[in-house]
Amino acid sequence: MRVTINGKPREIEAADGAGTPLPAFLQSFGIDPRLVAVAINGDVIPKAEYERARVREGDEIEVVRMVGGGAR
Repeated sequence: MRVTINGKPREIEAADGAGTPLPAFLQSFGIDPRLVAVAINGDVIPKAEYERARVREGDEIEVVRMVGGGAR
């Protein structure tokens, strides 16, 4: 299935017609779901909803990694 991840078109394997569960999608890229924020088609997905969220054909996904640090 074709999706856009952080602005880049990608071809990924689809789990089934209902889409790929978000945790499985993230794990397929070696991403720890606890350490990122995810938006699908502009909607930020709350971590409590990750298990129910699905990645589907044509979706635009933004994955943002949390980075520690601050101003000096």
